[in-house]
Amino acid sequence: MSLRARILRHVLRALARPQIARTATPQDARPRFLRAARLMFRPPPLSLILPASGPVAGLWVQNQPRGDGVILYLHGGAYVMGAPETHAAMLARLACLSGFPAFLPRYHLAPEHPFPAAFDDALAAWSRLLALGYAPGQIVLGGDSAGGGLALALLGHLCRIGQAPAGAFAFSPWTDLTFTGDSLRENAARDPLLPAERVAEVRAMILGDPPATAPADPRLSPLFADFPGAPPVQIHVAETEILRDDSLRLQGPLPHADIRMAGDLPHVWPIFHNILPEARSTLAATADFIRACLAQSSAGS
Repeated sequence: MSLRARILRHVLRALARPQIARTATPQDARPRFLRAARLMFRPPPLSLILPASGPVAGLWVQNQPRGDGVILYLHGGAYVMGAPETHAAMLARLACLSGFPAFLPRYHLAPEHPFPAAFDDALAAWSRLLALGYAPGQIVLGGDSAGGGLALALLGHLCRIGQAPAGAFAFSPWTDLTFTGDSLRENAARDPLLPAERVAEVRAMILGDPPATAPADPRLSPLFADFPGAPPVQIHVAETEILRDDSLRLQGPLPHADIRMAGDLPHVWPIFHNILPEARSTLAATADFIRACLAQSSAGS
């Protein structure tokens, strides 16, 4: 682990995690996340970040595109916060490294819009890309945290209806809202960012009152989904995260997935690409994966 990663871990543990633990409502958390993103995350030179036109709101992000494919990226934030703007800088770097643009849809957040609002919006974003002329094999799904779980839930649905994308990747995905992973308890004191004691509260916001579904619904917990004919999948997770087992157990429903476990890094560490060499390495590996998926899909079409 780099010196910068060790310093960042201590800063997050001292400042960010306590703030997340005591923030009263998602409405309080959302502007703080947006301000932090604007302060800490910068896109590389020559990046172009534009609002999406048409029926699905969001951002288009690109940096000298060199291919015909596209990344459909679903931002994280526990389904209650986050926005395309909080993740645009990271996607600009990934677009630069991969050579492909990214579309970040603006999906509805809980508790104002509980399940299945986010899933329905993700599916609408997929349909929007098809309407723009992209074939399924020209699209790579991606996401982080709740957005990573959402991307994998969308992947399962698309596999089941015969519209599998070229591939999918996720950073620290949240895939099990039944909370059966051992890491939720084993890493409760080790995770430098996420307070495990608040996950049940957040789940209640996502499910609504009364709950719209069971926590094991595969549209919400893709750990329990089927993935017939799945394309290549790459997952990145850190050993000390409370969501570690949400990734490792995906080897069951996705036996051919490339699941890469890092050391003591924060949740969704690639978003710290301006700070961490580990983040830049992970994004470079992800860019290689994206190019390989789209090249393989193009060769097979």
